[in-house]
Amino acid sequence: MKKIFAVLGILLVLFIVVLLFNTFTFNSKQVSSTSVETFKMSDSAIEHIQQAIRIKTISNENKDEFEGGPFLDFHKFLAATYPLADSLLTPEVINKYSLLYTWQGSDPKAASMVLMAHIDVVPIDEPTKNDWKAAPFSGDILEDAIWGRGSMDDKGNLIAIMESVEQLLKEGFQPKRTIYLAFGHDEEVGGSQGAAHLAKALKGRGVHAEFVLDEGGFVLNGMIPGIDDPVALIATAEKGFLTLELTVTTNGGHSSMPTRENAIGTLATAIHELENQQFDYKPIQASDELIEFIGPELPFMSKMVFANKWIFGSLILKGLNNHTTIAPTIINAGVKDNVLPTKAVAKVNFRILPGETPESVKEHVIKAINNERVKVEIVVAMHPSEASSSDTKVFKTMMKTIAQVMPGAVVAPGLTPGGTDTKHYTEVADYFYRFSPMSFSPGQDGPHSVNEHLRFEDYRNTLAFYYQFIKNIEK
Repeated sequence: MKKIFAVLGILLVLFIVVLLFNTFTFNSKQVSSTSVETFKMSDSAIEHIQQAIRIKTISNENKDEFEGGPFLDFHKFLAATYPLADSLLTPEVINKYSLLYTWQGSDPKAASMVLMAHIDVVPIDEPTKNDWKAAPFSGDILEDAIWGRGSMDDKGNLIAIMESVEQLLKEGFQPKRTIYLAFGHDEEVGGSQGAAHLAKALKGRGVHAEFVLDEGGFVLNGMIPGIDDPVALIATAEKGFLTLELTVTTNGGHSSMPTRENAIGTLATAIHELENQQFDYKPIQASDELIEFIGPELPFMSKMVFANKWIFGSLILKGLNNHTTIAPTIINAGVKDNVLPTKAVAKVNFRILPGETPESVKEHVIKAINNERVKVEIVVAMHPSEASSSDTKVFKTMMKTIAQVMPGAVVAPGLTPGGTDTKHYTEVADYFYRFSPMSFSPGQDGPHSVNEHLRFEDYRNTLAFYYQFIKNIEK
């Protein structure tokens, strides 16, 4: 018995030694940078984002409701507001409403790059129209912020790119590499008419860029327990998107003689069974890299957990919500309160973790429901992206730029649950990064929400980021 306790004691000591060794050698990946004189936010830059918000470039799910006029007005607005970009770059209209600017580099052998943003915004939910502090397309200034639909998603990025380029042109800056500015017009409904055509145009010209930079990760405030500093999340991958339709069909009948199994009850049971069989939490490249960047910045005990993912991995992944999510979003059934419906239909949305596919998700759903009476069909599907490495010059340049613009911010790669237009560019670039230099806090009115607004500080950082990044990436 003493020998057993002795062995257990030795194993415990070894276990503690390994935990501590991993923790103390879990070194920071953050970079330091000397301060620079970055691009300042002018009164005209504020006026320009206000003007951009006032142009109602709305994307609707119903294509018949699309109005092209505001998009053409937006084109005219950019041409008038940024005369140097309009004259010294090569602006083109792609598929009627998207825009492509080509800033020709001085070195034809230098790898090109693509800066992306989108012109369109989501519509306003009419019942909430009066809940806005400022009219949703006013661009009004309240509480040190610019208010309006699209201020964060994504006109803040688009106008910041254009302001930065215009300023660099004023300074006589000439990039070595060719820079493409690609502004799609239907990102909010999938990008099939905007980004897809922009990417096709680039591919048709033989363009293969080193990287694409689009919207995506935000600067997170107070959202990472244990880290008080802002966390700038650069998304190196994004989840896929899938909507499945679950349908149950019966003969119906009179409500006074209900059948044992009716359409609504069967469908409700299927949804219940599905939600009870969630997808497993799994490690992926983006989550592994996030752990490596975030872990060393945590307090000691939390740092120990992240430094020893070999034992605490499942706990970390659950905290990161690193799995395919299930969200029932729409149910339709019934026509009258005394009639048993002949059909009940539900739509369930999934955000697919890289490594899984729409087909594997569908298989999981069918197995979880385990009822042949429930028909499962794919409505719309988009595969998750592959991950871009954080060990590249581009990523390191982004880190350097963030350190210059937002001193003290912790930078980390990660995974974005939302979809972006980068999915259309897979054949025209090597690396794909998604980052919006705007802060996001718990409870904040952000993209797509009532009272969407862009704080002056965030707009200033966004302007400075693009201006400085374009200069830094040339070095």
